[in-house]
Amino acid sequence: MPLPEITERVPLTLPDGRLDRRAVGWARRPLVDTDGVGRGLRGRGRTKRWEYWGVMTPTHVLALTVSSIDYAAVHEVWVLDRASGRTWGAAATVVPSRGVVLPGTLGDGPARARAKALAIDLDEVEGGTRLRARTRDVSFDVVAELPHGHERLAVVVPWSDTRFQYTVKDVARPARGTLWVDGRTVDVPAGSSWAVLDHGRGRWPYDVRWNWGAGSGESHGHVVGLQVGGRWTVGTGSTENAVLVDGRLHHLPEELDWDYDLADPDRPWRVTGGGLDATFEPFRTKVTRTNLGVVSSSTDQCFGTWSGTFTPPGGTGARPVRFAGLDGWAEEVHNRW
Repeated sequence: MPLPEITERVPLTLPDGRLDRRAVGWARRPLVDTDGVGRGLRGRGRTKRWEYWGVMTPTHVLALTVSSIDYAAVHEVWVLDRASGRTWGAAATVVPSRGVVLPGTLGDGPARARAKALAIDLDEVEGGTRLRARTRDVSFDVVAELPHGHERLAVVVPWSDTRFQYTVKDVARPARGTLWVDGRTVDVPAGSSWAVLDHGRGRWPYDVRWNWGAGSGESHGHVVGLQVGGRWTVGTGSTENAVLVDGRLHHLPEELDWDYDLADPDRPWRVTGGGLDATFEPFRTKVTRTNLGVVSSSTDQCFGTWSGTFTPPGGTGARPVRFAGLDGWAEEVHNRW
Protein backbone atom coordinates (compact mmCIF):
# COMPACT_ATOMS: atom_id res chain seq x y z
CA MET A 1 0.00 0.00 0.00
CA PRO A 2 1.51 3.40 -0.99
CA LEU A 3 2.67 5.63 1.84
CA PRO A 4 0.14 8.47 2.17
CA GLU A 5 1.08 12.08 1.57
CA ILE A 6 0.40 14.21 4.65
CA THR A 7 -1.07 17.62 3.85
CA GLU A 8 -2.22 18.88 7.26
CA ARG A 9 -0.49 19.27 10.62
CA VAL A 10 -0.49 16.16 12.79
CA PRO A 11 1.16 15.16 16.10
CA LEU A 12 3.88 12.51 16.04
CA THR A 13 2.84 11.01 19.37
CA LEU A 14 -0.23 10.20 21.42
CA PRO A 15 -0.56 11.67 24.94
CA ASP A 16 1.14 8.57 26.42
CA GLY A 17 4.17 8.92 24.14
CA ARG A 18 3.33 6.14 21.68
CA LEU A 19 3.33 6.76 17.93
CA ASP A 20 0.24 8.47 16.53
CA ARG A 21 -0.36 6.42 13.38
CA ARG A 22 -1.94 9.43 11.65
CA ALA A 23 1.59 10.81 11.30
CA VAL A 24 2.90 7.85 9.29
CA GLY A 25 3.50 9.14 5.78
CA TRP A 26 5.52 11.71 3.89
CA ALA A 27 5.07 15.43 3.31
CA ARG A 28 6.46 18.29 1.25
CA ARG A 29 6.72 20.51 4.32
CA PRO A 30 7.52 19.93 8.01
CA LEU A 31 3.93 19.26 9.10
CA VAL A 32 4.51 16.92 12.06
CA ASP A 33 4.39 18.27 15.61
CA THR A 34 7.09 16.50 17.65
CA ASP A 35 6.68 18.31 20.97
CA GLY A 36 5.49 15.07 22.60
CA VAL A 37 8.61 13.02 21.87
CA GLY A 38 10.11 11.90 25.17
CA ARG A 39 6.95 12.20 27.25
CA GLY A 40 5.98 9.35 29.52
CA LEU A 41 7.94 6.31 30.61
CA ARG A 42 7.73 4.40 27.33
CA GLY A 43 11.08 4.15 25.59
CA ARG A 44 12.98 6.04 28.28
CA GLY A 45 16.62 6.32 27.20
CA ARG A 46 15.73 5.77 23.55
CA THR A 47 14.75 9.33 22.57
CA LYS A 48 17.02 10.98 19.99
CA ARG A 49 16.89 14.60 18.86
CA TRP A 50 19.29 16.28 16.46
CA GLU A 51 20.00 18.96 13.89
CA TYR A 52 22.76 18.25 11.36
CA TRP A 53 23.72 20.81 8.75
CA GLY A 54 26.23 20.25 5.97
CA VAL A 55 27.36 23.08 3.69
CA MET A 56 29.33 22.54 0.49
CA THR A 57 31.23 25.53 -0.92
CA PRO A 58 33.61 25.60 -3.89
CA THR A 59 36.58 25.52 -1.48
CA HIS A 60 35.39 23.96 1.78
CA VAL A 61 32.96 21.58 3.46
CA LEU A 62 31.31 22.85 6.66
CA ALA A 63 29.38 20.61 9.03
CA LEU A 64 27.77 20.92 12.45
CA THR A 65 25.74 18.69 14.75
CA VAL A 66 23.60 19.62 17.75
CA SER A 67 22.08 16.58 19.44
CA SER A 68 20.70 15.01 22.56
CA ILE A 69 20.42 11.22 22.69
CA ASP A 70 18.71 11.16 26.11
CA TYR A 71 21.69 10.18 28.23
CA ALA A 72 24.27 12.38 26.46
CA ALA A 73 24.61 15.50 24.35
CA VAL A 74 26.76 14.89 21.27
CA HIS A 75 27.96 17.85 19.21
CA GLU A 76 30.49 18.51 16.46
CA VAL A 77 31.88 21.30 14.30
CA TRP A 78 33.99 20.19 11.32
CA VAL A 79 35.57 22.00 8.38
CA LEU A 80 37.43 20.49 5.41
CA ASP A 81 39.64 22.32 2.92
CA ARG A 82 38.72 20.61 -0.34
CA ALA A 83 42.06 21.38 -2.03
CA SER A 84 44.53 20.45 0.72
CA GLY A 85 42.47 17.90 2.64
CA ARG A 86 43.26 19.68 5.92
CA THR A 87 40.53 19.67 8.58
CA TRP A 88 39.65 21.74 11.63
CA GLY A 89 37.00 21.49 14.32
CA ALA A 90 36.02 19.90 17.58
CA ALA A 91 33.63 17.31 18.98
CA ALA A 92 32.06 16.99 22.41
CA THR A 93 30.16 14.23 24.23
CA VAL A 94 28.56 15.55 27.41
CA VAL A 95 27.21 13.03 29.95
CA PRO A 96 24.54 13.52 31.20
CA SER A 97 23.00 15.62 28.45
CA ARG A 98 23.34 19.32 29.26
CA GLY A 99 24.30 22.58 27.59
CA VAL A 100 21.95 21.86 24.71
CA VAL A 101 18.73 23.51 23.51
CA LEU A 102 16.60 21.90 20.80
CA PRO A 103 13.12 23.01 19.72
CA GLY A 104 10.34 20.50 20.28
CA THR A 105 9.22 20.96 16.66
CA LEU A 106 11.25 22.19 13.70
CA GLY A 107 11.06 25.95 13.32
CA ASP A 108 9.61 26.61 16.76
CA GLY A 109 12.78 28.04 18.28
CA PRO A 110 16.57 28.10 18.24
CA ALA A 111 18.98 25.24 18.67
CA ARG A 112 22.06 25.78 20.82
CA ALA A 113 25.06 23.74 21.92
CA ARG A 114 27.64 24.77 24.48
CA ALA A 115 30.60 22.61 25.47
CA LYS A 116 34.19 23.22 26.49
CA ALA A 117 35.51 23.02 22.94
CA LEU A 118 32.69 24.51 20.86
CA ALA A 119 29.62 26.68 20.54
CA ILE A 120 26.80 26.34 18.01
CA ASP A 121 23.75 28.55 17.37
CA LEU A 122 20.96 27.82 14.88
CA ASP A 123 18.30 30.51 14.42
CA GLU A 124 15.38 30.93 12.07
CA VAL A 125 15.81 34.33 10.40
CA GLU A 126 14.00 36.17 7.64
CA GLY A 127 14.55 34.20 4.46
CA GLY A 128 16.19 31.13 5.98
CA THR A 129 18.22 29.64 8.82
CA ARG A 130 21.37 31.16 10.29
CA LEU A 131 24.14 28.69 11.16
CA ARG A 132 26.86 29.86 13.52
CA ALA A 133 29.61 27.62 14.88
CA ARG A 134 32.83 28.29 16.74
CA THR A 135 35.77 26.26 18.01
CA ARG A 136 39.26 27.33 19.08
CA ASP A 137 40.62 27.23 15.53
CA VAL A 138 37.68 27.72 13.16
CA SER A 139 34.32 29.47 12.97
CA PHE A 140 31.64 30.24 10.42
CA ASP A 141 28.47 32.29 10.03
CA VAL A 142 26.25 31.09 7.19
CA VAL A 143 22.65 31.64 6.13
CA ALA A 144 20.90 28.68 4.49
CA GLU A 145 18.29 30.44 2.40
CA LEU A 146 14.75 29.07 2.09
CA PRO A 147 13.48 30.07 -1.37
CA HIS A 148 9.78 30.71 -1.85
CA GLY A 149 8.01 27.45 -2.69
CA HIS A 150 11.02 25.28 -1.81
CA GLU A 151 9.78 21.84 -0.74
CA ARG A 152 11.35 19.64 1.97
CA LEU A 153 11.01 15.91 2.44
CA ALA A 154 9.43 15.02 5.79
CA VAL A 155 8.92 11.33 6.62
CA VAL A 156 7.83 9.25 9.61
CA VAL A 157 9.51 5.83 9.81
CA PRO A 158 7.58 3.41 12.09
CA TRP A 159 9.42 0.40 13.50
CA SER A 160 6.65 -0.03 16.10
CA ASP A 161 4.31 2.04 18.27
CA THR A 162 7.19 2.72 20.68
CA ARG A 163 10.10 2.94 18.19
CA PHE A 164 9.77 5.51 15.41
CA GLN A 165 11.59 8.38 13.75
CA TYR A 166 10.53 11.64 12.17
CA THR A 167 13.10 13.01 9.74
CA VAL A 168 13.21 16.14 7.60
CA LYS A 169 15.79 15.97 4.83
CA ASP A 170 16.10 19.43 3.26
CA VAL A 171 18.45 19.57 0.27
CA ALA A 172 19.59 22.26 -2.19
CA ARG A 173 19.27 25.22 0.20
CA PRO A 174 21.30 28.12 -1.31
CA ALA A 175 23.95 29.22 1.20
CA ARG A 176 26.02 32.35 1.75
CA GLY A 177 28.22 33.65 4.52
CA THR A 178 31.74 33.71 5.92
CA LEU A 179 34.28 31.19 7.20
CA TRP A 180 37.20 32.14 9.43
CA VAL A 181 40.07 29.67 9.49
CA ASP A 182 43.84 29.89 10.06
CA GLY A 183 43.62 33.65 10.48
CA ARG A 184 41.97 34.00 7.08
CA THR A 185 38.51 35.15 6.09
CA VAL A 186 37.00 32.91 3.42
CA ASP A 187 33.84 33.69 1.50
CA VAL A 188 30.95 31.23 1.38
CA PRO A 189 29.79 32.51 -2.00
CA ALA A 190 26.13 32.84 -2.90
CA GLY A 191 25.21 31.01 -6.07
CA SER A 192 27.76 28.22 -5.67
CA SER A 193 27.31 27.12 -2.04
CA TRP A 194 24.61 24.72 -0.85
CA ALA A 195 23.29 23.66 2.54
CA VAL A 196 21.52 20.45 3.57
CA LEU A 197 19.57 19.80 6.79
CA ASP A 198 19.02 16.48 8.53
CA HIS A 199 16.47 17.07 11.29
CA GLY A 200 15.54 14.15 13.51
CA ARG A 201 13.14 13.46 16.38
CA GLY A 202 12.21 9.97 17.54
CA ARG A 203 12.73 6.88 19.66
CA TRP A 204 15.23 4.44 18.21
CA PRO A 205 16.04 0.75 18.41
CA TYR A 206 19.37 -0.02 20.07
CA ASP A 207 21.20 -1.39 17.00
CA VAL A 208 20.70 0.39 13.65
CA ARG A 209 22.52 0.67 10.31
CA TRP A 210 21.82 3.16 7.57
CA ASN A 211 22.95 4.67 4.30
CA TRP A 212 22.42 8.33 3.49
CA GLY A 213 23.32 10.39 0.47
CA ALA A 214 22.64 14.00 -0.46
CA GLY A 215 23.59 16.23 -3.36
CA SER A 216 22.80 19.82 -4.37
CA GLY A 217 23.60 22.11 -7.26
CA GLU A 218 22.68 23.67 -10.57
CA SER A 219 22.95 21.45 -13.62
CA HIS A 220 21.62 21.61 -17.17
CA GLY A 221 19.48 24.64 -16.35
CA HIS A 222 17.87 23.17 -13.22
CA VAL A 223 18.45 23.36 -9.48
CA VAL A 224 18.62 19.72 -8.44
CA GLY A 225 18.62 18.23 -4.95
CA LEU A 226 19.24 14.54 -4.35
CA GLN A 227 18.11 12.78 -1.16
CA VAL A 228 18.63 9.02 -0.87
CA GLY A 229 18.62 6.62 2.08
CA GLY A 230 18.60 2.95 2.83
CA ARG A 231 18.78 0.02 5.28
CA TRP A 232 17.08 1.62 8.27
CA THR A 233 13.70 1.98 6.54
CA VAL A 234 13.50 -1.58 5.16
CA GLY A 235 10.30 -3.32 6.26
CA THR A 236 8.66 -0.17 7.66
CA GLY A 237 6.74 0.83 4.52
CA SER A 238 8.46 4.24 4.56
CA THR A 239 11.38 5.59 2.56
CA GLU A 240 13.40 8.79 2.70
CA ASN A 241 14.12 8.93 -1.04
CA ALA A 242 13.36 11.97 -3.16
CA VAL A 243 14.63 14.18 -5.95
CA LEU A 244 14.08 17.93 -5.87
CA VAL A 245 13.89 19.69 -9.25
CA ASP A 246 13.57 23.49 -9.21
CA GLY A 247 12.07 23.36 -5.73
CA ARG A 248 9.50 20.66 -6.53
CA LEU A 249 9.83 17.41 -4.58
CA HIS A 250 9.41 14.00 -6.20
CA HIS A 251 9.09 11.32 -3.52
CA LEU A 252 10.39 7.84 -4.42
CA PRO A 253 8.42 5.21 -2.48
CA GLU A 254 10.73 2.34 -3.45
CA GLU A 255 13.76 1.12 -1.54
CA LEU A 256 16.80 1.92 -3.68
CA ASP A 257 19.75 -0.30 -4.61
CA TRP A 258 23.13 0.79 -3.23
CA ASP A 259 26.37 -0.50 -4.76
CA TYR A 260 29.68 0.58 -3.16
CA ASP A 261 32.80 -0.79 -1.45
CA LEU A 262 34.27 0.99 1.58
CA ALA A 263 37.44 -1.09 1.19
CA ASP A 264 38.04 0.74 -2.10
CA PRO A 265 37.55 4.43 -1.22
CA ASP A 266 38.13 5.61 -4.82
CA ARG A 267 35.46 3.38 -6.28
CA PRO A 268 32.28 5.26 -7.29
CA TRP A 269 29.03 4.57 -5.46
CA ARG A 270 25.88 3.84 -7.47
CA VAL A 271 22.30 4.29 -6.30
CA THR A 272 19.44 3.18 -8.55
CA GLY A 273 15.68 2.65 -8.52
CA GLY A 274 12.40 4.53 -8.82
CA GLY A 275 13.49 6.34 -11.97
CA LEU A 276 16.83 7.38 -10.45
CA ASP A 277 20.25 6.32 -11.73
CA ALA A 278 22.90 8.20 -9.73
CA THR A 279 26.67 7.81 -9.50
CA PHE A 280 28.70 9.33 -6.68
CA GLU A 281 32.42 10.09 -7.19
CA PRO A 282 34.15 10.52 -3.80
CA PHE A 283 37.15 12.76 -3.17
CA ARG A 284 37.47 12.51 0.62
CA THR A 285 36.29 10.11 3.33
CA LYS A 286 35.69 11.11 6.93
CA VAL A 287 35.95 8.07 9.21
CA THR A 288 34.61 8.31 12.76
CA ARG A 289 34.77 5.47 15.28
CA THR A 290 33.46 5.66 18.86
CA ASN A 291 33.39 2.69 21.23
CA LEU A 292 32.23 3.26 24.79
CA GLY A 293 31.29 -0.37 25.38
CA VAL A 294 27.52 -0.50 25.40
CA VAL A 295 27.40 2.60 23.16
CA SER A 296 29.32 2.66 19.90
CA SER A 297 29.21 4.37 16.52
CA SER A 298 30.92 3.74 13.19
CA THR A 299 30.59 6.28 10.36
CA ASP A 300 32.18 6.37 6.92
CA GLN A 301 31.08 9.64 5.28
CA CYS A 302 32.42 10.25 1.78
CA PHE A 303 32.34 13.70 0.18
CA GLY A 304 32.21 14.12 -3.57
CA THR A 305 29.93 14.80 -6.52
CA TRP A 306 26.80 13.16 -7.92
CA SER A 307 25.82 12.70 -11.56
CA GLY A 308 23.14 10.74 -13.38
CA THR A 309 19.54 10.90 -14.52
CA PHE A 310 16.11 11.02 -12.95
CA THR A 311 12.90 10.25 -14.78
CA PRO A 312 9.97 11.79 -12.87
CA PRO A 313 6.81 9.73 -12.48
CA GLY A 314 4.12 10.47 -14.98
CA GLY A 315 4.14 7.81 -17.62
CA THR A 316 6.14 7.17 -20.73
CA GLY A 317 6.09 10.83 -21.75
CA ALA A 318 8.14 11.99 -18.76
CA ARG A 319 11.50 13.36 -19.86
CA PRO A 320 14.58 12.44 -17.83
CA VAL A 321 16.34 15.16 -15.85
CA ARG A 322 20.10 14.96 -16.30
CA PHE A 323 22.42 16.20 -13.59
CA ALA A 324 26.17 16.36 -13.01
CA GLY A 325 28.52 17.93 -10.52
CA LEU A 326 26.09 18.00 -7.58
CA ASP A 327 28.17 18.56 -4.44
CA GLY A 328 27.35 16.27 -1.55
CA TRP A 329 28.10 13.08 0.30
CA ALA A 330 27.26 9.42 0.78
CA GLU A 331 27.67 7.48 4.01
CA GLU A 332 27.37 4.19 5.84
CA VAL A 333 26.62 4.30 9.57
CA HIS A 334 26.29 1.62 12.26
CA ASN A 335 25.12 2.79 15.67
CA ARG A 336 24.61 0.89 18.92
CA TRP A 337 23.02 3.58 21.07
